[in-house]
Amino acid sequence: MPLSEEDQQRVDEAEKEASAPGSNKLLVRDPTDPQKLGPFTVTCLILNRMIGSGIFVSPAIVLRATGSVGASLFLWSVGAIAGLTGLLVWLELGLSIPKFQPPESANEPRFEGERPFINIPRNGGEKNYLEYIYKSPKFRTTCMYGTIFVILGNRAGNAIAFGIYIMQAANRTGSPSEIRALAVAALTVASMAHWLWRRGGLFLNNVLALLKTSILLAIIVIGFSASAGASFGRGKVHGDTVDPDTSRSTSNFDIHTSFTHASASAASYANSIIFIVYSYGGFDQPFYVLSEVARPKKVFAKTTISAIALVIILFTLVNIAYVGLILLHPPSFMSNASQLCAVSNDRRLGSDLDMATLFFREVFKTEVAPRVMSAIIALSVFGNIFVTTFTASRVKQEIAKEGILPFSLFFATSTTTPFAWIKQRFWPSSHQPGTEKPVAEQSPGAALLLHWTFSVLLIAFTSANSPSVAYTVLVALYSYTLVIIVGFLVAGGLLYLRFSKREEWKANAGFSPWGGPTAAIIYCLICAFAIVGAFLPPSAGSPFAYETTHVQWYIVPTVGLGTLVLGYLYYLGFAVVLPRLKHKTLEVDRDPVIVRQFGRPDGEWVQVMELVEFWWAARGQPPPVADSVEDLRNGDHEMDNLGTAH
Repeated sequence: MPLSEEDQQRVDEAEKEASAPGSNKLLVRDPTDPQKLGPFTVTCLILNRMIGSGIFVSPAIVLRATGSVGASLFLWSVGAIAGLTGLLVWLELGLSIPKFQPPESANEPRFEGERPFINIPRNGGEKNYLEYIYKSPKFRTTCMYGTIFVILGNRAGNAIAFGIYIMQAANRTGSPSEIRALAVAALTVASMAHWLWRRGGLFLNNVLALLKTSILLAIIVIGFSASAGASFGRGKVHGDTVDPDTSRSTSNFDIHTSFTHASASAASYANSIIFIVYSYGGFDQPFYVLSEVARPKKVFAKTTISAIALVIILFTLVNIAYVGLILLHPPSFMSNASQLCAVSNDRRLGSDLDMATLFFREVFKTEVAPRVMSAIIALSVFGNIFVTTFTASRVKQEIAKEGILPFSLFFATSTTTPFAWIKQRFWPSSHQPGTEKPVAEQSPGAALLLHWTFSVLLIAFTSANSPSVAYTVLVALYSYTLVIIVGFLVAGGLLYLRFSKREEWKANAGFSPWGGPTAAIIYCLICAFAIVGAFLPPSAGSPFAYETTHVQWYIVPTVGLGTLVLGYLYYLGFAVVLPRLKHKTLEVDRDPVIVRQFGRPDGEWVQVMELVEFWWAARGQPPPVADSVEDLRNGDHEMDNLGTAH
C-alpha cells in the first residue's frame, strides 16, 4: 500500500534496527494490503469453521438427550443466541483493544497534551482480551491461556472423525490404527498447505466453505421437498413422534405434543449446550487473524455479523429438515423403554449414527446414499481442520512472542513461503516509488509445526480408546475448555470493564453492540450453566451416560478445569521459580510499527510489522548486545533454559 513519507521512514528505521549488528530484535511482518483478507474470505473462515461435523452429528445427540423435538429445537435456538452474543462480545473487545499511542508526528487530537491511545487490531483473539482484563500478576494470564491453547487449540478430535467417515465412505470397518493414520494425514496436509502457499491455502479454504454451504442448502431443499410430499422415487417419508405409552402418532411440529416426554435431566441439557455451542463456536476464527484483515474497523463488524446470521439461518433450516422426516420413539418415563428411534423400528438412532447419514438413508432408501453422505461429512470435517490450522497457528505465534514457550524466538518467526520464494526467485516484482516495498507472503512455519505436533500428540494420547470415544472426549474437552470456560472468562471480564468505575470503557470502546451489556450477560450465563451443569450426572439412557460414551461423566469437566490448574502451575514455574533460580526477570518488548492505511491522513491506523525482543535481566537492565544477530541466534550470548532469546 502507498505510505506517507513519515510512515515509510518509520518502516525503514524498524528494518534497519532489526538488521543492525548487535540487534537481538525479531522483525515479524504483517501481510501487505494485497495479501490481506477481504470480507468474502472472512465470511468463509467462519463458514468453514462452523460447518464441520457438529451440524451433522450433534442434532442426533441432542435429540437423544432431550427426548423431544421441541426441546431439541429450543436448545439449538439457545445455541444461535450464544453464537450471536458471543460474536458481539468479541467484536466489542477486538475492535477496542489492544491500544497503542500513535507516533509523535501524528495529527491526532490530544488530551491535556498527551497522545491518545487508539485500537490497533492484532492477531490472537481472546489472548489479547484476557491479558488486558486480567493484567496482574505479570505473565499469569499469558501462561494459563497459552498452556491451554497450545495443548488443546487444535482439531485432533475432528481429524479422528475424518478418518472414521473416510472408512465409512469406503464401506470398510477400518482398524483404529488406520483411522488414526488418516487423521494424522489430514492434519499434515492442512499444515503443509498453509506453509507452502498462504494464498493458495486461503483459496482452498474459500472453496471448501462454498461447497459446505451448498451441501447444507441441498439438505434443506431435499428435506423440505420430502416433507411436502416429494418421494425422490423411493416413497414418501414424514416426521412423527410416537407416544411410548399410548402408541399414538403426532406430527413432530405439533406444538401441543412436541415437548411431551422431554428429558428432565439438567446434565443432558448442559452437555447438549456444550455440543451446540461448539457448532456455533467458529465466530472467533477471524479474530485470531485480525491484523491480517483489510479495513477491520470499516467492514469487519458487518461482515462477521452477516456471516453468523447466515449460519444461524442454515442451521435452523437444516434442523427443521432433519426432524421433518424422522419417526421418533421417545423413551417412556413410566417404564424402562427403549432409546430414541428414528424412521423405522429397526433403525435406532444410536451413538454411532449421525443425523445426516440417517436423513439420506431414509430419503433415498439405499445403502449407497449413507456412503456418499459419509464422504460429504469427511470433506466438511477436513474443511474445519483446514481453517483452524490457519487461524490457530497465528495464535500460537502470538503466544510465542510473549517469550513464555521453549524456543520462543523460533516459534515466533514468520518465513517466506516456498511458493513465494520460487515466485520471487524467478519472477521478481518491481517497486514503484511512493508505494510499499513488495514483500513476499510469509507464514508462521514454526508455529504450524507446533500446532501439528500437539495435534498428533493428542491423537497418540487417546490411542488407548476407540476412535469414536477419542473423538467424543477430544471434542467435548475442547468445547468445555476453550469455548465454554474461556467464553465465560471473556464475557465476565467485559462486564467487569463495563461496570468498573476505574475503566472509562464505554467512552473508549471501538464497537458498541445493541443492548449495551446484554450480549455479555447472556453469553456469560449460557457458559456458566454449561460449566456447572456438566458436573451433574446424566440420567440412564442419556447419550452422555457411561454405557454410551464409555467415559465417566465427570472426566471432561474435571480435566477441563484441570487445564487451568496446569496453566497456573506452568506460570509458577516460569514466572516465579525460574526467576528466583536465575536471579533475573524476563523482560518482553513488543514494539508495533503502525502507519496510516493507504497513506491517507484519514486512513485507519494499522500494524505493518512488529519488533519483538525478550531477555532475562535484572530489573531495569537494558537488553544485551551481541556482536551480530547471527551470533545471538546461534547462542553465543546467554540463553535461558527455555530457549528464549535475551
